[in-house]
Amino acid sequence: QVQLVESGGGLVQAGGSLSLSCAASGSIGSRNNMGWYRQTPGNERELVATISSGGDTNYADSVKGRFTITRDIGKNTVNLQMNDLEPEDTAVYYCNARWRIFVSSYEAWGQGTQVTVSS
Repeated sequence: QVQLVESGGGLVQAGGSLSLSCAASGSIGSRNNMGWYRQTPGNERELVATISSGGDTNYADSVKGRFTITRDIGKNTVNLQMNDLEPEDTAVYYCNARWRIFVSSYEAWGQGTQVTVSS
């Protein structure tokens, strides 16, 4: 069973930076997507950024130019560097992995890590 373990997050002032990391234990195949989503109370979980095993990235418009997602394929890790943070970035951030093995699709979520940006 694949588990995603997140680290990073915390409290930072507006304009500051934080880095999140996520490590996947277990096999997520050779073709997969890893990424970050975030959620605030009363709202649905929303995409922040994803990166495929081929290196293709996708960002929410609200974070383009400020956040950078990278990954280490060999270590099954994904990182999110968040710069120029805004109070609106305050949320619980969740790591996500999606992969396919033959015809079956799989998905895993991390436990979430709090990011708080003070104004």
